[in-house]
Amino acid sequence: MGVAAEIADALAARNIVRPFSIQELTLPRALIGRDIIGQARTGMGKTLGFGVPLLDRVFDDADIDELDGTPRALVVVPTRELAVQVGDDLTHAASQTPVRVTTIYGGRPYEDQIAALADGVDVVVGTPGRLIDLYDRGDLALSAVAILVLDEADEMLAMGFLPDIEKLWAAVRPDAQTMLFSATMPGPILALARAKMRKPVHIRAEAPSASRTHDTTRQVVLKSHRMDKSEVVARILQAQGRGRTIIFARTKRSAAELADDLAGRGFTVATVHGDLGQRAREESLDAFRRGAADILVATDVAARGIDVDDVTHVINFQTPDDPMTYVHRIGRTGRAGKNGTAVTLVGYDEVRKWAAINDELKLGIRDLPEWFSTSPELHEALDIPESATARVGRPRKVLGARPAQARGRKRR
Repeated sequence: MGVAAEIADALAARNIVRPFSIQELTLPRALIGRDIIGQARTGMGKTLGFGVPLLDRVFDDADIDELDGTPRALVVVPTRELAVQVGDDLTHAASQTPVRVTTIYGGRPYEDQIAALADGVDVVVGTPGRLIDLYDRGDLALSAVAILVLDEADEMLAMGFLPDIEKLWAAVRPDAQTMLFSATMPGPILALARAKMRKPVHIRAEAPSASRTHDTTRQVVLKSHRMDKSEVVARILQAQGRGRTIIFARTKRSAAELADDLAGRGFTVATVHGDLGQRAREESLDAFRRGAADILVATDVAARGIDVDDVTHVINFQTPDDPMTYVHRIGRTGRAGKNGTAVTLVGYDEVRKWAAINDELKLGIRDLPEWFSTSPELHEALDIPESATARVGRPRKVLGARPAQARGRKRR
């Protein structure tokens, strides 16, 4: 596809040799500097869809000045976890080139990030707030940035980052190539694209009529009494073929309580939620990625940076608040062509909420079975052995579950 051999070899070293559809559609246009609007669900490969052409152009494109340690490309993402994931992916892809990638986000010391910028970087990946802070302080130079990527633009809009995005966009080169990726295209994002982008190519990774959930994900939805949900989850975690599993809870408190409960039952659990400090969250995600913990209990915001292809099960401990949250949650499994299972436990007070999700996404799952942890139907539907019990071993500690610093203490 015209990608530099050094980048292709680095990807091949990680067994990445064939492009996903979003990559196949994006690369030929992005490599020649076209502005791109890319629409793709999570797990469709969009990070390398913009990352490969970005690195290729920064590495060897006559339209971009020779590398001198001043940033030539900027990738803006909504959350810290996603910044880490994207930064890692680009670092691996650039490992056989001289292109230097650094990641900038809040919750970590300014000094380390300022030192990295002072040492010289070519590609910066970061969250809006910390990027703006360093730009305003004069530590982050953006005037030579020739490629700007906005990843998960709809999420950044929902989180109130639109003014920051506009400020960062105004700071880069006027002729910068822009690539905007988003699962949905709300009005303000389209208006921004029309005002700022130059004849962008709008690329969809699938037909507009395609299902918004992966065909490779089996969806199981059941009514579950809130007093029995933990017992149900404990049985599901003993299903045949169950590998890495993400369990979504609606609130920080319920995530922490569920993680403690499962660890007390003998499961190896990590957790990420807003009451954890940044270092604890990173330790939890690292434990999950490398397999030290095969279960991750997470809230929606904290889980946005999780990009692991071999998640076999997603469990919605509580019904999501809206259809797109449901799509994002269960999109963590059934990725990269692999099969996955998504289980949603609908409380008796959540039936209307599920009905709205079902109707909006046209799932055809309206009449929900009422199963308990001991129901044979539950065991049969999810391939849970009859020998499954409420506990699997001695109580354990939850990995990474160190609380954040006291709110009154100043952090830099």
